[in-house]
Amino acid sequence: MVTIRHVLRGLLAVFVLALLPLRGPAWAATSHPGSAPAPAPGHGWTGTWEAAASGTVPALPGQSIRNVVHTSVGGHAIRVRVTNRLGTAPLQLTSVTVALQESGAPKSPGARAGTMRTATFRHTASVTVPAGEDAVSDPVPLRVAPDANLLVTLYTPVDSGPATYHHSALQTSFLAPDGDHTAEESGAAYTATTSSWYYVTGVDVLGAPAAGSVVALGDSITDGSGSTSSANRRWPDRLAARLRALPPQRRLGVLNAGIAGNRVLLDGTGPSALSRLDADVFSRSGVRAVVLMEGINDIKGNPNQTDPAAFEDAYRRIVERAHARGIRVIGGTITPFGGNGNYTEAREAVRQSVNGFIRDGGLFDGVADFDAAVRDPAAPDRSLPAYDSGDHLHFNDAGLQAMADAIDLRDLRPAR
Repeated sequence: MVTIRHVLRGLLAVFVLALLPLRGPAWAATSHPGSAPAPAPGHGWTGTWEAAASGTVPALPGQSIRNVVHTSVGGHAIRVRVTNRLGTAPLQLTSVTVALQESGAPKSPGARAGTMRTATFRHTASVTVPAGEDAVSDPVPLRVAPDANLLVTLYTPVDSGPATYHHSALQTSFLAPDGDHTAEESGAAYTATTSSWYYVTGVDVLGAPAAGSVVALGDSITDGSGSTSSANRRWPDRLAARLRALPPQRRLGVLNAGIAGNRVLLDGTGPSALSRLDADVFSRSGVRAVVLMEGINDIKGNPNQTDPAAFEDAYRRIVERAHARGIRVIGGTITPFGGNGNYTEAREAVRQSVNGFIRDGGLFDGVADFDAAVRDPAAPDRSLPAYDSGDHLHFNDAGLQAMADAIDLRDLRPAR
């Protein structure tokens, strides 16, 4: 239950936090945090979680949507990014709250007692987000740990048109179908579940013992397809665990910008990697590096892309834009898909050519050889059976761990 004391304490903390400098405008979704020098660990805003907008579904008016999201690094305050990026009409949110999920309950809608906070936008509890835009909340006084679950709950009273969402969350979230229950610690009203994230696309933390963040820009393999649901075993999650073991001056938050079905060259399931750089990479807080692993859907999809030079040109454009903002780019090789229904020898030849460029073209600041990490030495066009999720394209938890282990953490080198 939210008491008057909690409200007053929260308002005082918000007032104090509002006096702290922000890294770029709190309202803008197009600031370029990667272009500025990295703050010392423990200062400034750091991205701790991201979900890239992958499409739209019908709105959920009159329902409370309790999204469960997972931190990579912690801090003493947070701010949340809500989105109407793919919507067609203004999005009305009359209440947004954040809380820690109750301990020991990864599939519970309940909040830990005493942690419920109201997120405000320009010091107002409601916000209208124009179509095509995001909105970033004011600082919320809530101390969060790394490797923890947050509840970000939203209520929209009216049908604001198509809802921007992230389809393949690989995480159980919750719906209360009968009104505004955003401020309730109890999860009793949340009688329905969803496997998608609605209207929320990022969380930053203030004062993280980290030197910035790294974005994993990819497709379904980065999104976590094949991993255990609600267990945070995607390869970016496992990378975050490796980074947490480093000293603060080398530690980074990890932002997962994977979209199942996404392509480098063409729009389809979500905007293409080329067209979503501003929204999913450059607008994020404290970005120091990107791990780019995209291309398999261009190779095997319809229409499939057959010219390796088109991939090389796209990668160059991504690297040039990132370097202009002081962001390093690690090239991830494209993993095997032999045995998958879309496999052909001609498409395999394109994959091998593109991977040769990623490894030896001299474009990237480092290479994560995911292909070498997961392929079967006896059949290099296929994944190791121990890593295969069963569709000969995606990976199980062990395979995703192998991918995370393939990244040389020295290549991420946050600038100081």
